[in-house]
Amino acid sequence: MPVTLRPAQALKLMQEVFFDLVRETRPDFASDFTLRQMTILLTIYLDPPPHTVRGLAKKLNVTKPVITRALDTLGKYELVTRRRDDADLRNVIIQRTVKGALYVETLGDMVSKSASRLGP
Repeated sequence: MPVTLRPAQALKLMQEVFFDLVRETRPDFASDFTLRQMTILLTIYLDPPPHTVRGLAKKLNVTKPVITRALDTLGKYELVTRRRDDADLRNVIIQRTVKGALYVETLGDMVSKSASRLGP
């Protein structure tokens, strides 16, 4: 069921989610991702696999090195892993991790909580 927000409500929701991300103080919770890194992470977890560097670059209309740098950061936090495609060694497959799934679930909880606080 679609949810309709007025532009001001949508922006307020974004602000509240960003506040929650900045305020999060758990040592295992990375909150300083760039918009590009967050978009790549959510794409990996919300869109059906498989995901490749080449495919993500095409989808986001950026170069493969841009994706690689973002994946380096996400990998540092163990939110994704990479491996070569056995069928085509030119491809790099991006894989989800348990830690990444829990991170994305926490993000979803933050968005849901923030949305419930939205006023008229």
